[in-house]
Amino acid sequence: MEMEFNDLNELLIIAQNEGDETSYNQIIEDLKNFYIKLNKEKLNLMLNGEVDKNSAYLEIHSGAGGTEACDWAQMLLRMYLRWAEKRNYKISLIEEHDGDEAGIKSAVIKIEGNFVFGWLKGESGIHRLVRISPFDSGARRHTSFASVWVYPVIDDTIHIEILDKDLRIDTYRASGAGGQHVNKTDSAVRITHIPTGVVVQCQNERSQFKNKEIAMNMLKSRLYNLELQKRQEQTDKINASKLDISWGAQIRSYVMQPYQMVKDLRSGCETSNVNAVLDGDIDDFLSAFLLLK
Repeated sequence: MEMEFNDLNELLIIAQNEGDETSYNQIIEDLKNFYIKLNKEKLNLMLNGEVDKNSAYLEIHSGAGGTEACDWAQMLLRMYLRWAEKRNYKISLIEEHDGDEAGIKSAVIKIEGNFVFGWLKGESGIHRLVRISPFDSGARRHTSFASVWVYPVIDDTIHIEILDKDLRIDTYRASGAGGQHVNKTDSAVRITHIPTGVVVQCQNERSQFKNKEIAMNMLKSRLYNLELQKRQEQTDKINASKLDISWGAQIRSYVMQPYQMVKDLRSGCETSNVNAVLDGDIDDFLSAFLLLK
């Protein structure tokens, strides 16, 4: 690519010296395409982590604020679903808990495809929404928070040892939609990993065996992600000025009133097209995070 750039630069100088406006304009266009290709290559180099190529689990939890926060969590869930749909990724709903009045308290989805985790790994953290509340009869401005956590789906090439004595497995009656079967049998499964305190649960399938299998896969992914976070903490100590992706860190603000703006607080990437972002157009933010490294 360096050779290609040097060739274009030399041709540009020749076109300038000879006053060849047609060639000059063509080379300028070629340089624009070159930079587009260069940025794509940079992104490919950023997606070189051990599990960047893997599929991912994505968890969303509403923060404090009742109905407002639950509605915001559902808006975020829709945003990621639309993003995945546009890329033709496969989506599975693992767990969802509805809010008391509207929205969701929490949800877990599995997004399957090439490099899903690599693209979404920078989304973990707190997402903040500022808007005129549709639930406030006084039409006042509200600030809502929701947390997002992304962790990789672990395939058979990575071995995670989990001892039976370290597990507590509980079954319970599933709630929500799903017909008579899920409401009358203890098919839902909750697994607690005692040494780390990690808890996973699944109630989406009719079979308790299938729910347990999915929950175990989620547990493996969560434990592996804990190890990734430990490594990240070591890296952050060395390079703390670049970014902070630790759990609980506010990473992005979505402002709908009094002005329109979505801004990533790490990369500085921003746009005034809030509706497009909430409709899944988040590639600029994902790319900007990757290029921070």
